[in-house]
Amino acid sequence: MKKVAFLFPGQGAQYPGMGKDFFEEFEAAREVFLAADEVLGFDLTSLVFNGTKEDLKKTEVTQPAVMTTSMAVFMVLKEHYQLVPQGAAGLSLGEYSALTASGVFNLEDSLRLVQKRARLMQEGVPEGKGSMAAVLGLPRDKVEEACQEAEKLGIVSPANFNCPGQIVLAGEKDAVEKAAQLARDKGAKRTALLPMSVPSHCALLKPAGDKLAEVLSKYTPGDLTFPVVSNVKAEYYKTGEEVKELLPSQLSNPVLWEESIKLLIKDGFNIFVEVGPGNTLTGFMKKIDRGVLCYPVGDIPALEKLLKELEG
Repeated sequence: MKKVAFLFPGQGAQYPGMGKDFFEEFEAAREVFLAADEVLGFDLTSLVFNGTKEDLKKTEVTQPAVMTTSMAVFMVLKEHYQLVPQGAAGLSLGEYSALTASGVFNLEDSLRLVQKRARLMQEGVPEGKGSMAAVLGLPRDKVEEACQEAEKLGIVSPANFNCPGQIVLAGEKDAVEKAAQLARDKGAKRTALLPMSVPSHCALLKPAGDKLAEVLSKYTPGDLTFPVVSNVKAEYYKTGEEVKELLPSQLSNPVLWEESIKLLIKDGFNIFVEVGPGNTLTGFMKKIDRGVLCYPVGDIPALEKLLKELEG
């Protein structure tokens, strides 16, 4: 039996022109982009379709841009093809897309939240103070050891447990660089500093999380129409209200992505669709469980491939 879960990408998946073919082809996608322009107060659509990589790198643009593209693709799947998942998860920022798709927030509220989240993150850590680095091919306990040893230089901790052999670190620049060096000394195959303007999912963002909690307190979340896995706990949200507690803490806690995917697989999900730009989550899936089918849907040829597979 086919049991479908949607996966929503996070910051880093963006690229110029993403979602443009959906915008041109489908009214449902156009409505999402045009709603985003209105809610955000600037022409996001032009920036996404005609801007440069540098334009899309700014956190305040990146986050709403990735979410808008993901929601445009989701609405096409839902309205044109009646394809709705039985469960979902989203990586970091992608969790907002997953919760919106499930009905916890409407699109307009979610865009405002994501815009506010991006501003709080950017304001929370001065430019140049923080950093993130990927560590490849080193066990979790050794990565944690490297972070503990580097802490004398400042804050550093695991930020994302993405898949076997890939863990991302975040924190203060010198401490992150030291932890990456120690990880290499302990046998990591490779480490790489990531081009992120804000070090997500670490203690540096606790104040931003507290401010986000104040913002969220003014919202009344809806009920989930399908289950969504929380990044922080790698467990399903029990109620819409629970997002008010877990979304703010997501900023300063690691993303348990590998555990989240294993939960979905354990519960019988056997077809995964990456909804939005890029194919990062599909790549992670291959390392988590090669036997599970995962289809990235970021453009119309990929959409056609998915529809063909689901018919078979």
